[in-house]
Amino acid sequence: MISTAFLFVDLLNPEEIIKWGGLALLLFIIFAETGLFFGFFLPGDSLLFIAGILSDTKHLSINVWLLILLLTVCAVLGTCVGYAFGRWAENYLKNRKENFFYKKKYMDVADDFYKRYGMTAFIMGRFLPIVRTFVPILAGMVRIDFGRFFFFNAVGAATWIIVMVMAGHLLGNAFPTITEHLEIIVGGMVLITTIPLIISWQRNRNSFGKNETK
Repeated sequence: MISTAFLFVDLLNPEEIIKWGGLALLLFIIFAETGLFFGFFLPGDSLLFIAGILSDTKHLSINVWLLILLLTVCAVLGTCVGYAFGRWAENYLKNRKENFFYKKKYMDVADDFYKRYGMTAFIMGRFLPIVRTFVPILAGMVRIDFGRFFFFNAVGAATWIIVMVMAGHLLGNAFPTITEHLEIIVGGMVLITTIPLIISWQRNRNSFGKNETK
C-alpha cells in the first residue's frame, strides 16, 4: 500500500513524468489537464516550467520553440474537447453525483471566474489549476459561441505555454545547476498556484453563506 502511494506521487512529479515518459507523456498530460474533467489534479504549471528547464537537454532533447508549438496545439485541442464534452454532457453533469473526479464546487469556481472576467477567463484562467480544466467544459454547457471561444482559447493556450516554458528555459540557461533543486521549485510553484484557487473557493463559500442567510 505504501509503495503504491509513493509510486502515485512519483507519477505526479513533473521531473519524473518527463524523465520517465518523455515528450509523448508531457503532451498527453497537457491535453488531458486542459480538456478532460478528470485531469484537474495533473501538475500542468509545474510540468511546463520543468519542461522548459529540461528542454534541449538529455532528458528532453527538443528545441524549446518546437516544444512550445506542440504544447500549444495540445492545449488548444484539449480545451476544444472539453467544450464539446460540456455541450454533449450538459444535463448529465448537472445531475451527476459527486466523486473524486467530479465535484460541483469545481464547476462553481469556474462559473464564478467566468462571470467575473468574461471571455478573458479563457486567458487568465489558464494560470489557475482546476479553472483551466472546467472553464472550457462550462463554456460548452452554456453554449458560448464556438468561434469566440476558440479565439480566446488559442490566445490563452499560447500565452500560458510561452510564459511557463520560457520562464523555465531562461532560468535553466542562466543557472545550469538548478536541475539539482527541482523538488524545491515544484513545491514552490504548487504553493503559488494554489493560493488564488483557495481565495476563489473562500469567496464562493462566503457568497453561498450570505445567500443562505437571506
